[in-house]
Amino acid sequence: MENNKLAVGLDIGTTKIVAMIGRKNEYGKIEVVGIGKAKSLGVKRGVVSNITQTIQSIEQAVDEAESVSGFKIENVVVGIAGQHIRSLHHSDYITRSNADEVIEDTDIDDLVHQVHKLVMLPGEEIIHVLPQEFKVDSQGDIKEPIGMYGGRLEANFHVVVGQVSSIRNIGRCVKSARLNLSEITLEPLASAQAVLSQEEKEAGVALIDIGGGTTDLAIFKDGIIRHTAVIPFGGNVITDDIKEGCSIIEKQAELLKIKFGSAWPGENKETEIVSIPGLRGREPKEITLKNLSKIIHARVQEIIEHAYLEIKNYGHETAKGKLIAGIVLTGGGSQLKHLRQLVEYITGMDARIGFPNEHLAGDSDEVLSSPAYATAVGLLMEGLEKEIKVEAIEEIVEEVVDVEENEPEEVEKEIVPKIEVAKKTKKKSFFEKFTEGLKDFLDNAE
Repeated sequence: MENNKLAVGLDIGTTKIVAMIGRKNEYGKIEVVGIGKAKSLGVKRGVVSNITQTIQSIEQAVDEAESVSGFKIENVVVGIAGQHIRSLHHSDYITRSNADEVIEDTDIDDLVHQVHKLVMLPGEEIIHVLPQEFKVDSQGDIKEPIGMYGGRLEANFHVVVGQVSSIRNIGRCVKSARLNLSEITLEPLASAQAVLSQEEKEAGVALIDIGGGTTDLAIFKDGIIRHTAVIPFGGNVITDDIKEGCSIIEKQAELLKIKFGSAWPGENKETEIVSIPGLRGREPKEITLKNLSKIIHARVQEIIEHAYLEIKNYGHETAKGKLIAGIVLTGGGSQLKHLRQLVEYITGMDARIGFPNEHLAGDSDEVLSSPAYATAVGLLMEGLEKEIKVEAIEEIVEEVVDVEENEPEEVEKEIVPKIEVAKKTKKKSFFEKFTEGLKDFLDNAE
């Protein structure tokens, strides 16, 4: 396998930073060749709060991934989250100068470009413009308007907005760690790609990714992203509550949560007690598991209710917006015992835990299919998709160049269609267009 077939996902989280190197095997599944993990010290609630520490953690994760895989990392796909992310709905239209010509990519580009000009609050930047349904003249509910005739092209958009400074800080950390930022993706969209099936996206599903600092939400219906949100608390607030409530240090609180924690307080009996060693020379502390799960339950309930409120705001309770596939839970926080039952109880919707193993090769390390790596796997998939597109274009362009060198005049006709194909294959996703704009923006910011 050549090096250029590789892609790297870099998940800059609040608890951990993960660098994942992978490539596609012959069956189209993802083979992870190296993974590096570092404790994330400079990120609070999904936002970089200490540049130096974040750079160190990124370097540490990247070095580890490089030494495991034996490959050198240059380009990375990075995820963005944080409480500054918000999404809004917007409708816009263009009037085409010539209604007798069919609608092409360029028309959609013009429309998207127009949405990018929306006036945002000071210090905000549009991250993604994702079209939902199109309307051509007066005909609505069109998924793909290319090739149709029409004078007025209209669309509903899902617009994701974030803070310029936060985006720039992430770009700065990645650059300072001597890496190129090939793409920035909203984290809930990356996690969704890793753990949701196409059927679920069609039927209607809400993905809740419970991370350390934030809980990310993505809602799909009819195969289209309908709503995204970032709730500014996650697993860390549970640990903080245990620390305060039981007067123990953070390390012990985290261990207690993972080993004995449960989201359902009815499970434990009063008699179940854990003894925790005291700090130097102090008596050990005794904590009942019932108290522990009461503390956890209160916080988890708050997180779920917040997410459920977003689901209701999207319109789950309307006949048209009903999410038939229910809820998929992923992220490190989804590993809490009895969480699924609690979610079903609070929301009345079906729930399952989402593991990112569906797209991984069969012989992958079991650790990788943990929900904690969902975002990293999603970012890696995003990077590989991009690699494949670029490769297809390069091959076509190479063929054209060969032909041109051999016999310029006779084959002129053959070249044209091939270049046309090249253009078509390279129909850029809205993501890519945004990333290019963002890259220029980051380069100018330096």
